[in-house]
Formats: sequence, C-alpha cells, structure tokens
Amino acid sequence: MTAAGLDSHRARATHADSVLNGAVRFAPLTSLWLMAMLAGALAGALLAFSWSGLLLFVTGTAIVLLFGHSLGSHRKLIHDSYRCPLWLEYLLVYLGVLVGLSGPLGLLRQHELRDYAQRLPDCHPYLRHGARFWRDAWWQLHCRLDLDHPPHIAIEPRLAHDRFYRFLEATWMLQQLPWALLFFAWGGWGFVCWGVCARVSAGVLGHWLIGYFAHNHGQMHFEVHGAAMQGRNIRLVSLLTMGECWHNNHHAYPGSARLGLLPGEWDPGWWVLLLWQRLGLVSGLRLPHDLAPRPELRRLERAGDQASSSAAR
Repeated sequence: MTAAGLDSHRARATHADSVLNGAVRFAPLTSLWLMAMLAGALAGALLAFSWSGLLLFVTGTAIVLLFGHSLGSHRKLIHDSYRCPLWLEYLLVYLGVLVGLSGPLGLLRQHELRDYAQRLPDCHPYLRHGARFWRDAWWQLHCRLDLDHPPHIAIEPRLAHDRFYRFLEATWMLQQLPWALLFFAWGGWGFVCWGVCARVSAGVLGHWLIGYFAHNHGQMHFEVHGAAMQGRNIRLVSLLTMGECWHNNHHAYPGSARLGLLPGEWDPGWWVLLLWQRLGLVSGLRLPHDLAPRPELRRLERAGDQASSSAAR
C-alpha cells in the first residue's frame, strides 16, 4: 500500500494493512485526565465565577493555542516550516505542552500516524474521524487505537534525543502544576479552575471538535487524489483556531508556514511569523512554492489557482 509524496515521511508501513486493522480500546489515564479537568472547569463556572477568572481563561487559552499549539507544536516541531533560535523553539513547544493534549514527542507521533494514514487509499475510521459525531468523540477523547501492525515512526535524533523534549514528554501532565500553584497563590481555587482546568478542557475538546469538522464538513479548494481523507476549511473559526482551521489548505501543503492561503483566509499564526521575521526572530518561512511538487494534488476550483501566488506575496 503506497501513495505519492510519502518517500520522506517519518512513518513507514510494516505491513500491507498497517493503518487499517486494529481495535479501539478505552484509555483510562486519558479519560481520567479529561474528566478531572472538566470537573474543575465546571466547579469554576458554578462555584467560583469571576470576571477576572474568565479573563485569565481567555488570555491563557489564546496564548497556548497561538504560540504553543499552532506556532510551536504544529508549524515548528511537527512540520519545521520556519527557522528560529533554539530558545524560542523550546519556549513555543513548552507552551504547546500546556494545551494539555500530550507530550511533544507523543503529539508528533500521533500526528505522523494520522497524516500518513490519511494519505493512503484507506485507513481505520479512528485515524480519519470517520465515525459518527458522538462515537468519534468517545474514541478520540477517551480511547486509543491499537493497530495490529502499526507503522514504524522514525523521529529524527535532533528531536527524539533532545533532553528537554524527553523531559516534557515524561512530565507533560505535571507541567500544569506550577501554574496551578501560581494561580492559587494569586486568586485561590477559582483561578486554578479557570486558569488551568477550563483552559485544558477547552484545548482538548476544541482540538477534537475542530479535527472532526475539518475532516467531515467544510470547503475544499484542493483534493489529494487517492487519499483516504480530505481536509476541509472551516472559515468561521479562523481567529479562534489561530488559522488552524484551514485544514484543506494544510492537507495540500503540509509544510507551509502559512495556512490561510487565499485572500480573506485569516491566519493569526502567519501574522505573528511575519512580525517575528521583521524583528529577526524567525527566518526561512516555507510557502507552497518552496515545497516539492505533489502530482497527486488537484485544484477543485478556480480560486484555488491563486493559492500559491497569493501565499508568495
């Protein structure tokens, strides 16, 4: 089972049905983590509501989603779509860990498995958000997929052997503790509920929800011919997702630092990278025209013809 454009992928199939056959099983620790955070968020909403707590939640969520998940975990760690000093990379990836999804290396492996599986002609419904809404919620938020013959995922030594990333991987849940102590000292249990529990709950639930809709509903400019799943663009949540909602564009050009490729596709993450480039903090911003040609990629509408030229401006 092969697909074009996978020669340089981190994942390698070990069996003909490497991403097809497997069992979805309950993951107690993952489920307990989310339920504990949801319980804390509910307690904050019902018993310790304050406008200052709500502001802390909004501010903290925006910081970890924009600088952490979008710029750190996704565009830098996973796709290496720009260059920056190591201290800035570490800071951004650390903020990505605070989203509460997993450790940096675990998140990278999960992403590589899904990306690889979705490019093939067929894969398990878990890997392509192919179940119905509530079943997919149960699977993604409370379960794990145990493949019969999982592909081998080779993470480059620079990341796999990095001591800081290995430390974050081993302690990713505990990374919330210093912030919980700080918020408790600052504003009591209400700030802990809003600043940690509600933030993590929003990050985890939002990541699944956007993932579900970005693979099942929305606009398409491009089609990856022969792929098991196509990405979709969800226009109305561009600011809430920091530009991560342009998932059809991302499926077409996964290595691009810019996700909103067409006029009117707001991409806050790209705006920050442009600012940092002017300040000399980042360089080597990769755009669609910098990536290797993909013969399996097809444009579905005339507007899509502007994507590469628009992204270059």
